[in-house]
Amino acid sequence: MTDSDEVYTKETILNVRSVLARHRLVEELVRKQNLVELQRLLEQLDANSTAEMLEIFSHDDRQIVWELIAEERKEEILTAMPYDTRVELAADFRPRNRNMVIRVFDLHAGLLRQIPIESKSDLAHAKPIWIDLVMPEEEHLNWAQDVFDVELPNPKELTDLETSARFYMEDNGEVHLHSDFLLDRKDESRNVAVAFVLKKDTLFSVRSEELPAFRLQRLRARAESDYISDAKDLLLDLYAADVEYSANALEDIYTELESVGRQVFKSYMTDEEAAKILAAIAEEEDLNGRIRRNVLDTRRALSFLMRGRFLSVIQHEDVREILRDIESLDGHTSFLFNKINFQLDATVGFINVNQNKDIKRLTVISLVFMPLNVIAGIGGMSEFSMMTQGIPWQIAYGCFGVSMAVVSWLTFHLVQFFERRKIKRLSMENRKVQQR
Repeated sequence: MTDSDEVYTKETILNVRSVLARHRLVEELVRKQNLVELQRLLEQLDANSTAEMLEIFSHDDRQIVWELIAEERKEEILTAMPYDTRVELAADFRPRNRNMVIRVFDLHAGLLRQIPIESKSDLAHAKPIWIDLVMPEEEHLNWAQDVFDVELPNPKELTDLETSARFYMEDNGEVHLHSDFLLDRKDESRNVAVAFVLKKDTLFSVRSEELPAFRLQRLRARAESDYISDAKDLLLDLYAADVEYSANALEDIYTELESVGRQVFKSYMTDEEAAKILAAIAEEEDLNGRIRRNVLDTRRALSFLMRGRFLSVIQHEDVREILRDIESLDGHTSFLFNKINFQLDATVGFINVNQNKDIKRLTVISLVFMPLNVIAGIGGMSEFSMMTQGIPWQIAYGCFGVSMAVVSWLTFHLVQFFERRKIKRLSMENRKVQQR
């Protein structure tokens, strides 16, 4: 191939790429223009007309149109829709009015599906496997209690419970569990109390805020078919998700302590750096303690479920698997406590070394000025004036000042000489030990 042919080929390739890019741009502009026109038409329809139109569309077209509807109109349109269509579109919808949110889930084709609940009648028509209430209003608690004849605790009263009140079974067969779930954030870490009530085929959960373990469970159950089969499976998977989340938090502690360790093992550390390291170590120690407490509480809850004979044979095996994971986490938390204590002692050791260096400097300065103080005291006595009688005071005190400088110089170098001899002796002793 000649040079001209090669240049021609490159130009052809560039032209083809340019044409394709313009073609894709035109298609994108046409699509956006069509979507804008569709969105304008949707804004002219009322809620009932929009709901009827969405009912006619196929599933894919319905999803496209639903994304074009303004957020402030979705809640009104959902209310006007038939029940089945509302369930399909409201799976991940979050109404603007959070006080009217009560998360209700059922099993559909082996998957966890969220049911939109806007009124007590909606809840009465549902056949849920899980009812999740996050900082609910009294109205929401009353809905669930009246419809399902269950006693639910107030999330504000979940803390400071006696040990006997954390895991128990009512005479009517309701199983009550009060457990702590880990919430690990960059700014803070804490354990959040969660109340579970297991009645027949429905699991009720009440808590004061959103938790990662619950979000992880919802995502898995929605994506994996036959991930859960009943409310007890759901409860066990929530505990398993919490254990997994605790394990991830432990990995974060490992990473943070490795970063701290690289600073601790330096040859020198300032007091400011030591203060920052101590704060970081204290934060990781607190998180490690919370994780240990959290998995201990989970172990107690799982042991209660096993002793109560609420679970099937397969679920018993799942519990044993979770308990084995908890045992492995116990070993990691113990190792991390030892690692934290080691780094804490090393950091405190650096602080002591810095303090010793400061004291040593003060000692050297005191040693250098000690003979000067003696000479200065002699120079201030009347005998010095008698000894230098007849000598001009400028010459007398000038020589006195020079002698003081010479004495301080000699003292400083004597201190350095003895310090070097000490270091040399220690190095020779170390060599002898190594040779042995």
